Amino acid sequence: MSEPEIGPIDYLLVEWPGRQPNGEVAPHLIDLVDRGLIRILDLIFIRKDEDGDVAALEIAEVAGEVAALAAFHGASSGLLDDEDLAEAGGALEPGTSAALVIFENAWAAPFAAAVRRSGGQLVASGRIPVEAIAAALDAAEATS
Repeated sequence: MSEPEIGPIDYLLVEWPGRQPNGEVAPHLIDLVDRGLIRILDLIFIRKDEDGDVAALEIAEVAGEVAALAAFHGASSGLLDDEDLAEAGGALEPGTSAALVIFENAWAAPFAAAVRRSGGQLVASGRIPVEAIAAALDAAEATS
């Protein structure tokens, strides 16, 4: 039986002050999915009140305010549980809301499968903060 082509799985926790986002982000997320770059496995919205209580919001509740988010209704693989919600809530400031997204980097699936088939394995991964890149580019420009 052949191994399925699955790309690397990542998560993002994005926080906003106050209520949920205004809808500006949704079309960009939809575009990434439509172009086959990512596959959304889970998407939940979280609210942390001023007292520190954390609650998950249904997509339908948020989509009432941001219609484009209705496209993600049912985006739930079952990977996230109450412990994950509590951990995400612990990272949030009181009086904020957030989106927790678990996604597959679908663009990388053929490469990742080829690496596994050839006996290779991922030994390190990470992200370079955009601020660090901007600072490095500014420094390089200043010296040239």
